[in-house]
Amino acid sequence: MLLAGILLVPGLATLWTAWEKFTAPVPPEPLPLTLAGLGALAVNLSCAFMLARYRHHSGSLTRAAFLSARNDTFANVAIIGAGLVTAFLWRSAWPDLIVGLAIAAMNADAAREVWGAAREEHAVS
Repeated sequence: MLLAGILLVPGLATLWTAWEKFTAPVPPEPLPLTLAGLGALAVNLSCAFMLARYRHHSGSLTRAAFLSARNDTFANVAIIGAGLVTAFLWRSAWPDLIVGLAIAAMNADAAREVWGAAREEHAVS
């Protein structure tokens, strides 16, 4: 159940950053945003593939590891997209804000799923 809380930490950090962006909506620099997303995507995608075969084994710990890697992969793709949109279509803070809020929601859903799995394990033991 502690892992469910840990999964919420990046989402809470994202919400804090989004709040700061709402108060000062400055668009991010698209090139560093896109390059950071690409580098992180390479790492997180390989982790997600390694963990995918175990995602239904060993309960909440394995589930949490897989969901973290999977969510980070999706987040990296969205960050790359936000960087490209900011660079070529819409020089605004909104693409980054929208992606940030979606990442926070995705982390909250993963935390809910891990919490449920942990509660089932706790009830069985």
